Amino acid sequence: MTQPARYTVAVRALCEFTAKTGDLDLRFTPSPTAQEGIAGHAVVASRRDDDYQTEIPLSGDCGPLHVRGRADGYDVRSNRLEEVKTYRGDLKKMPDNQRVLHWAQVKIYGHLLCQDQGLSKIRLALVYFDIGSQKETVLHEDHTAAGLQDYFEQQCGLFLQWAGQEMAHRAERDLQLKAMRFPYGDFRPGQRQLAEAMYRASNRGVCLLAQAPTGIGKSVGSLFPMLKASAEHDVDKIFFLAAKTSGRQMALDAVDIIREGAPLLPLRTLELAAKSTACVNPDKACHGESCPLAQGFYDRLPAARQSALDIMAPSESGGAPPSLDRETLKAIALAHNVCPYYLSSEMARWCDIVIGDYNYYFDISAMLHSLTQLNDWKVNVLVDEAHNMVSRARKMYSADMEHDNLRLLRKVVPDELKKPLDRVHKQWNQLEKDQAAEYQSYTALPEKFMGALQTAATAISDYMVDHPGYVEPDLQSFYFNALMFARLAESFGDHALFDIEKLQGARASNSNSTLCIRNIVPAPYLKPRFESTRTTALFSATLSPWNYFGDMLGMPETTAWVDVESPFVAEQLSVQVASHISTRYQHRQQSLRPIAELMGKQYRSQRGNYLAFFSSFDYMEKAANQFAELYPEVPVWRQSRRMDEAERAQFLDRFTLDSEGIGFAVLGGSFGEGVDLPGARLIGAFVATLGLPQINPVNEQIRQRMETTFGAGYDYTYTYPGMQKVVQAAGRVIRTQTDRGTVYLIDDRFGRPEIQQLMPRWWRIGIQAQDTDIPV
Repeated sequence: MTQPARYTVAVRALCEFTAKTGDLDLRFTPSPTAQEGIAGHAVVASRRDDDYQTEIPLSGDCGPLHVRGRADGYDVRSNRLEEVKTYRGDLKKMPDNQRVLHWAQVKIYGHLLCQDQGLSKIRLALVYFDIGSQKETVLHEDHTAAGLQDYFEQQCGLFLQWAGQEMAHRAERDLQLKAMRFPYGDFRPGQRQLAEAMYRASNRGVCLLAQAPTGIGKSVGSLFPMLKASAEHDVDKIFFLAAKTSGRQMALDAVDIIREGAPLLPLRTLELAAKSTACVNPDKACHGESCPLAQGFYDRLPAARQSALDIMAPSESGGAPPSLDRETLKAIALAHNVCPYYLSSEMARWCDIVIGDYNYYFDISAMLHSLTQLNDWKVNVLVDEAHNMVSRARKMYSADMEHDNLRLLRKVVPDELKKPLDRVHKQWNQLEKDQAAEYQSYTALPEKFMGALQTAATAISDYMVDHPGYVEPDLQSFYFNALMFARLAESFGDHALFDIEKLQGARASNSNSTLCIRNIVPAPYLKPRFESTRTTALFSATLSPWNYFGDMLGMPETTAWVDVESPFVAEQLSVQVASHISTRYQHRQQSLRPIAELMGKQYRSQRGNYLAFFSSFDYMEKAANQFAELYPEVPVWRQSRRMDEAERAQFLDRFTLDSEGIGFAVLGGSFGEGVDLPGARLIGAFVATLGLPQINPVNEQIRQRMETTFGAGYDYTYTYPGMQKVVQAAGRVIRTQTDRGTVYLIDDRFGRPEIQQLMPRWWRIGIQAQDTDIPV
């Protein structure tokens, strides 16, 4: 006999759905950090009797609805259940709709506790704890168990219709997913191997590193098996994370392909966009008195939410319904007069696939990870172009500050803040005075400076609470930086560096410097994120060697590894090492003419479209000038610094099926990966660099730490990151099984066995001496 369906919801999620009304109000009111919140709860508990119970797990049912959560505290002697909320500033300024939400939560917990312990009545208390003053404000109400049960059933009743809709959606989704067939007649070569590895990883509940060549259809080949796994392994959601906008679009395209093959599949897909992109009123603040899309937001949210779900439902006409991409969601939001960005945050709760940037799950305050923890979701995470994860994650857990910015800030802040900022300035001056070298890293954080910075952050926070109308962007920027420093300081260790770099030049004063808490091994931060998923699958064409990524990212010991066979054969790509040319820094001037001559000979032997990659804009410009001087008849176009999206598109538009010429670009930039130029649009590439990061004091400190930690300092710092860029750039040439092309690796070091081991196995590499004829 089958068990009746049951829908599980967290107490907080239930109350946010049923009891949250009124305006969206995000006025700058500094809230306690997570660490301060935990400490505040601990202080409140320490003031209670010895038999005071904390973090009490509670649950209860209302029809098919299963409600669960953890109550903050219960004073047995006084029969008082407490919900503790930490805050800063004037409690009277807390919005009324926030207080209503807090009472809803404690009432639900009150019912669950009365039911659990057979109580006939109970006192409920909201305990507001001021982090700054350490004072408690207690609001309390007395309730009967019967009254609380009525309230509980009333709130559940408001949610039950929605829960029934969600259970029906989930049941139909899983039914259709189990019957779903691969959207194409058959898998591409290599695609089946990738798909099987993905499914097995979900089946075993382990993470996966998948190296899969470009051109096999990785997006469909990974998303399809994870969707099948959702039905088979009771997975709630799939997060598809990409490094760039183009990666998100490929994920959306993959969803469309899958849905075209299964038009009855009720698959809800959401694309998340950055707040700066989604905001339609950037000149207004996020509260009802300023922005009309924030006024009454929660009152209009239910209708907007339902419209968003309706548009994704299969239609009787049989056509595949659309995904909630940025434009579709924006149109729905504006039709209901609500904020598109915060509507997308809400829809993340109700969609099956959520597509966004890495930071939505891996950042220090990642929204998708927080929702996963709050709702106890079972999720599978797909990480596209995962070779970017090391550098991106390092940035997520690093912070820096420049002294001159503080100097300028001290001149414009209110008098109440000058003294705490002066203390920071004084301690910063002392750090500069104590450091003789232009750059130096330290094994410990400077206690006096960090203390002054924390005091300043508290002072700014208190001032902002007392003066909510005061807006100074530079002060807010400094404040958020200070908070980030404080959060990173709590976990500072061998995975990070603290360094000071004295800045020189026209823009800098004699004592200007940058302070940085620099993450170099993201593993301690990312490991808990992997553990929060059923499966996280990282895939890319360049994930070698696997141990580098396992070490740097903190992959679990059970992580599986697959190196997918390439669908391409050596005859498709001529790979030549120009061993007679050195692109080392000291040889670059001498290398310009030989590189230009090599490129010219290849172009004349086989006219068409080529990309040429160099290690820097300066080197690229000199090489392009030399080439244009020797071969003025060959069309040339160049990447420029800080290209916007339109300029990047214009650069790529030069590569047509009928065009000829050479595009000059910087390795590791916009055109070195994520660019698809099949067939005659690109027939060759010249890579005039190993892509090694610059040797400088920072990278040398990283090398030393890598050597101490992993015993492979040079490779982890220079060789592996550089060669990933090289292979990515070369991978632009062969995109389909009918493509043919040529790649020149220009530097004698490309001939070394240890370097060639990092290249794709299907390449057949030739070594070209100076007088060797150009292969056709």
